[in-house]
Amino acid sequence: MMTISDIKSLKGTRKITMLTAYDYPTAVLVDKAGIDIVLVGDSLANVVLGLDSTTKVGMPEMLHHAKAVTRAVTRALVVGDMPYEAYQAYPNDALKNAERFIKEAGCSAVKLEWFDTCPEVTERIIQAGIPVMGHIGLTPQTADKLGGFKVQGKDAEAAKRLIEEAVLLEKLGCFSIVLECVPDKIAKIITEKLTIPTIGCGAGKYCDGQVLVIHDILGLFDRYTPKFVKKYIDLSPVILKALEEYKNEVISGSFPGPEHSFSIKEEELKKLIS
Repeated sequence: MMTISDIKSLKGTRKITMLTAYDYPTAVLVDKAGIDIVLVGDSLANVVLGLDSTTKVGMPEMLHHAKAVTRAVTRALVVGDMPYEAYQAYPNDALKNAERFIKEAGCSAVKLEWFDTCPEVTERIIQAGIPVMGHIGLTPQTADKLGGFKVQGKDAEAAKRLIEEAVLLEKLGCFSIVLECVPDKIAKIITEKLTIPTIGCGAGKYCDGQVLVIHDILGLFDRYTPKFVKKYIDLSPVILKALEEYKNEVISGSFPGPEHSFSIKEEELKKLIS
């Protein structure tokens, strides 16, 4: 099982791999592939539950799916994504909710997006002994305050602010930081300045690792596709073809066949009929 120390030690050694997972079978495959970190992301709201905002998913849903993932994973580090209501809407409940991800769901760490009182909440959770992954740049939970889903840190002042946030999160004790939708050269500056790993999500090749949403790379979510996503396979038409074949075979009567059915001995059937 990957530990926090293992993840930190990979900085400067090799790139760190990270993907989302929200259920048992997917998490099994991600773990078998040798991915270092599995994030039970609040992107669950969009790609699994069909909601239009990550702010609409809560603790019950996140814990439910986190438990399924931790049942599957035997190697990777599992990080629970704190939903908006768990720490931003109610900062005083942040520690209690972080503890639930560890104690109830079996996660090894939690992830927090930057927000107004992020330093105070982050420090409180870390001091309680819970590892925290930071998240700066485009923070979907507060995208409305950032002018929408846009690249962050494109001017000198904004970039300086991101660097300061990253340095502060490391000082507070975060074991790694996600940089989302940040210019690659700014991500490079941050990565070189920190002693903890940076995980890029639309932040270029200079980060210590990369993270993507699994539904995006498998072609299972087509409502929108960010520029930084690479679709490694398009499973949607493959799955649709299989579903249509099933439908047609059921309607035609060719499924189920003898090989999919159970039989009873003729003498037993005669006893029943008589």
